[in-house]
Amino acid sequence: MPQLPPIAVNRLVKIYQTVPAVDGISFTLAPGSITALLGGNGAGKTTTIASIMGLITPTSGRVTVLGAEMPRQRYHVLHRMNFESPYVEVPMRLTVRQNLTVFGKLYGVEGLRERIAELGHELNLTDLLDRPTNNLSAGQKTRVSLAKALVNNPDVLLLDEPTASLDPDTADWVRGHLERYCREHHATLLLASHNMTEVERLCERVIILKRGRIEDDDTPANLLRRYGRRTLEEVFLDVVRSNGGESREAAQ
Repeated sequence: MPQLPPIAVNRLVKIYQTVPAVDGISFTLAPGSITALLGGNGAGKTTTIASIMGLITPTSGRVTVLGAEMPRQRYHVLHRMNFESPYVEVPMRLTVRQNLTVFGKLYGVEGLRERIAELGHELNLTDLLDRPTNNLSAGQKTRVSLAKALVNNPDVLLLDEPTASLDPDTADWVRGHLERYCREHHATLLLASHNMTEVERLCERVIILKRGRIEDDDTPANLLRRYGRRTLEEVFLDVVRSNGGESREAAQ
């Protein structure tokens, strides 16, 4: 029996009043893949991710996660997915252990005490587990957020700017851990980021949104070759500053 795609977006449209935030986009992600979802402010990234998470109802089109239609069937799969963003903080007054316990119970994690100990070891948090989260450094808080995102061993992981404001060493460590997790658990990762170095390192596929539509969708190497650029940042600037694909046509 063929494996269901972890994420499938088919002709997704979301209109707020009269403004289309997402305008008929379609893509399917393969199991175990790491994909970047890029775009300037207002391009539709947040709406797309919210639709995949089942937080909003599409105006039209269809989104499925692990075969479940979102948001109608989201409770069938919420325990198998997770989300992390530095802009969504965990409760600061709770200790790290308390935070992970709360989120672990929300996801119905079995053997939660052992899972927290395992995450403490993997993410170098063991000595911080009983410290109030508010007393941690930015890098330590990021590792706590990552632990929260991985507490249920998700099959589908959605990340928004996972290494924002981190020093290069900590950011590199976080990226390495994400790569290992996806490889070892065959998990699917959708990454929204403005850090093009991060995207080049982690992602095998890049989907670029503009004005709610998919402007380009390819591997990083193919994008660099087609646009005749040296970095993904240059490609990104070409796309967001062009008027409807002019840069891509010129590159061809």
